Amino acid sequence: MGTKFERYRVKPGTKVDLDDEPTRDDAAFDGDKEAGYARLDALRDEIAELQNRLYAEDKHKVLIVLQAMDTAGKDSTIRDVFKESNPQGVRIASFGRPTDDELAHDYLWRVHRYTPATGHIRVFNRSHYEDVLVVRVNELVPKERWKRRYGHIRDFEQLLVDEGTTVRKFFLHISKDEQRERLQERLDIEEKHWKFDSGDLSVRQRWDDYMAAYADAIEETTTEDAPWYIIPSDRRWYRKLAVAEIVLETLRDLDPTYPDPPDNLHEIHISD
Repeated sequence: MGTKFERYRVKPGTKVDLDDEPTRDDAAFDGDKEAGYARLDALRDEIAELQNRLYAEDKHKVLIVLQAMDTAGKDSTIRDVFKESNPQGVRIASFGRPTDDELAHDYLWRVHRYTPATGHIRVFNRSHYEDVLVVRVNELVPKERWKRRYGHIRDFEQLLVDEGTTVRKFFLHISKDEQRERLQERLDIEEKHWKFDSGDLSVRQRWDDYMAAYADAIEETTTEDAPWYIIPSDRRWYRKLAVAEIVLETLRDLDPTYPDPPDNLHEIHISD
């Protein structure tokens, strides 16, 4: 990859401390907010073109994983990065509280069904990582059980890679102060009332526990083939731009092309 945003990639073996990771960095882009949004517009168009080629070629598959604390911008990142893409080839899977049926199976069962088919991009809004985050913080299973899951997850993602899936994982990193401001916005602005969930406050009270859980998950499961990126997300425009730059570079590296037409296509004429 040639993008400056590769600075946010977490290399295998890196010790992760999220207190040391920036939430308001803009070092990979020289322009201001206005220039950032202009750049994002251009990126979206190229992402859409490459996604269309990916779908037509029917050779590669791409999995994008988004994880974050509440208000960090998972939904808006998905919407703005893939705004121009064909929804036929970009599918979103959101994972909330498991259903009884999902709980009756192993924890990877509910996500494996939604991994991308050939020619598709699949975006996970939350993911299998909930089972080493929420499960850990809320002590839903014993420690020795959730700690084993790091190995399961590495193996699961390597299986996907070995079978032709390109995997990119993003942690949208916001500060606790920024989250407070965004939660307050949902209370102060009537049009945002629907977004407010009092449960977010109880999660916020466990902020340090979640930061420790995220740090361990990233450290334990970032690999050369399925890397994590820690994206500074206090600035909305920069967060979207960073993810878009990395997604675009990923698609460029795959270099999808339209399939060759049939040899006799020039002989076909559409009659009146």
